[in-house]
Formats: sequence, structure tokens, C-alpha cells
Amino acid sequence: MSFSRRALLKASAASAVLGGIGAPLVARAQAAEFTYKYANNLPDAHPMNVRAKEMSAAIKAETNGRFDLQIFPNNQLGSDTDMLSQIRSGGIEFFTLSGLILATLVPAASISGIGFAFPDYDTVWKAMDGDLGAHIRGEITKANLVVMDKIWDNGFRETTSSTKPINHPDDFKGFKIRVPVSPLWTSMFKAFDAAPASINFSEVYSALQTRIVEGQENPLAIISTAKLYEVQKFCSLTNHMWDGFWFLANRRAWEKLPEDVRTIVAKNINAAAVNERADVAKLNSGLEQDLAGKGLTFNQPTVGPFREKLRSAGFYSEWKGKYGEEAWALLEKAVGKLS
Repeated sequence: MSFSRRALLKASAASAVLGGIGAPLVARAQAAEFTYKYANNLPDAHPMNVRAKEMSAAIKAETNGRFDLQIFPNNQLGSDTDMLSQIRSGGIEFFTLSGLILATLVPAASISGIGFAFPDYDTVWKAMDGDLGAHIRGEITKANLVVMDKIWDNGFRETTSSTKPINHPDDFKGFKIRVPVSPLWTSMFKAFDAAPASINFSEVYSALQTRIVEGQENPLAIISTAKLYEVQKFCSLTNHMWDGFWFLANRRAWEKLPEDVRTIVAKNINAAAVNERADVAKLNSGLEQDLAGKGLTFNQPTVGPFREKLRSAGFYSEWKGKYGEEAWALLEKAVGKLS
């Protein structure tokens, strides 16, 4: 599928129109044997939700209407922490969550977000579709959740600010930056002597607008779809962390499904993940010009001093101790020596 920003907007608009037209027809159709909810924190127009709509339709068709996956984007069912609680209790059946936030339950899940570890996407997928990803999925399974094989892409994260560009590690000193509710982010930005504030994504725009924080960090696709450019002036292409979403299922709900239905659901979720990866990479690569046209001023810092600052501050050695030798060795197998 050729994916562009125009296509993204068209797909979003078309789904809204078709949703309205199709609602009465669904009501008259035979009820599905299994109706499961899938919740996420991303805007409706983000590639994740565009691909999820395709995925849902494909699953329904392949199961002959037995399985209906209903999508609830944009924090409709609560914050990340709310939805993590719901996926564990069975209030929702499926949920995509950043491994960096999942780490509050599964500590190993945040290792893929170690600061300045991954230089490019080839290295990311080698690790996450290989031994490191398998190790993380094993740890998630131990937490009594089901996790799909393919992680979805959120992209490399960039730093935005309303006050100044970030060109050097020293620019982070005293910088009030929003970070997700995750110890790894807090630890990394404290190593840079910044002032990180843990705020759920649903509150980020208002926190920036009211200057509770000066800046935030997210992939360009989210900076665009969440319209954060309206409340930020600078975007520094730090690529400081790679972030992805694990597609999680409530174990009891998953095990209720017949094996043939599970196979169809998993196959389509994993295929959609691979398609979404290509969408996000393409979208992010083309967004700099668009966002510059909307008022963001871009700069490209040199990565070396940031990695050296983390090393000298003890960040890498601290987290190596937390993850353990086995997990850290799998990370360094993919990215090279860090600590």
C-alpha cells in the first residue's frame, strides 16, 4: 500500500463516512460470536489506526463474521495506565502499549528504548524480530498477558521545545520536558540534568499550551497527528530513543477463542504491524518539510556527545544492572557496545 499524508487524511475521512453509513447495516446483520475491544492512545488518523481498521475488516471477513474487533483510538477508554489495568482485568481484550510504559509491569520491556542505542531501522528490526524481541515477549508472557510476535512502530523520538533548540547535552540542563510515565525516560533525562515530568499522553497538548513544561519528545508522526506543532517552536532531530508498541491481549479472552479464530486474528495483527512499520517510516521521513511549513524550526544535533554524556553519567551501567547480563548482551549483540 502506498502511504502518504494525503492518503492518511483520505483514509481517516473515508472511514468516518463509511462508519456512519454502515452502522444500520451492522445492526441488522447477525451478531458476531466474539466481539472484542482494541484500545490505543493514538489519533484516529495515525497509521496504526488506519491499518487496524483494515485488519479488523480482514479478520471479520476471514472468520465469516464470527469475530468483530472494535477499535477505540485516541485514549477513548482512558489513559495508558488505565488501559493497562483494563487489559489485565479483562475490561478490554486488546491494547497496544509502548514497551517503555509496559515496563511498569514488565521491566525488561523498556530495554528497546535505551537512549541513543539504535542507529537506524535495520538495527531495530534485527533486534526486535530476533533474539532481543523474543526475550521481551517471554517476559511479557510471564506477566500473564498474551503478546503478538510483531511489534508495531512508533518511530524514533525527537525533542520539541517552546524555548530553545537542543544542540548539545548541556542544552538539557534544567529543561522542563514531558516524558511518559516510565522510569527509563525519567532516568535518561535526569542523566542530562533536565527536569522531566511524567504526564500521560492525553494531557500533553494542554501541558505544553499552559507551559507546565517547555518541551516533549515523540516521533514526528505523533507530533503531526496530535498537532503539537501548534504549541511548540523548535524540533531537534535527536533520534534519542526508538519506540514501538506491543500488541497485547487479555489471556482469558484470548484462550476463549477457538484455535482457528486465534490463528486468523494473530496472522492479521502481525501482517498489519509489518505494514504499519513501513507507513510510519515513510510518514516520518516526509514530515519534516510539512512541519517546518507549520512553523517548527528544525536542527540536527551530533549524536556522539549525547551517548558519551549518558556513559559518563552511569546511565548505561545502571540499566545494565537492572536488566541483567542476559538481556543486555542481547541488546549489545544488535547495537554494539554501550556500557
